[in-house]
Amino acid sequence: MAMVEYESSLTQTQIVSILRKHDVSSTQQRIEIARIVLSKHQHLSAEQILAMVNTETTKVSKATVYNTLGLFARQGLVRELVIDPNKIFYDSNVSGHHHFYNVDTGELTDISNSDVDVNMLPKAPDGSLIEGVDVIVRIRQASQT
Repeated sequence: MAMVEYESSLTQTQIVSILRKHDVSSTQQRIEIARIVLSKHQHLSAEQILAMVNTETTKVSKATVYNTLGLFARQGLVRELVIDPNKIFYDSNVSGHHHFYNVDTGELTDISNSDVDVNMLPKAPDGSLIEGVDVIVRIRQASQT
């Protein structure tokens, strides 16, 4: 999967080009969602994206945000990170890396692939291939005693 180039202020033409390269048709709602998600490397929930995309001039439904994020994930524009069944984040950094998840603050931060040693993976079941490994290290604030 090709790396997606991110800039802090993507033009509509650039966004349409990125969507096209990933075989995503560019509706106005998808462009608005992509403008938020692809503006920089970040970890956002669907609810955060919904709040950011719905402004005085733009209204996008919750279903459209969820469906678009699912499409973006399938097409390699974002990584879907399932922290637990009630917490899903969308990571605009699709390069290989892992994450710290702070259970106290709800914050995700990146861990470089070179900082995690994943050896001895099991053999994939017959007829399947391992696509990748996502390590999420859960952390919490140390007690101040």
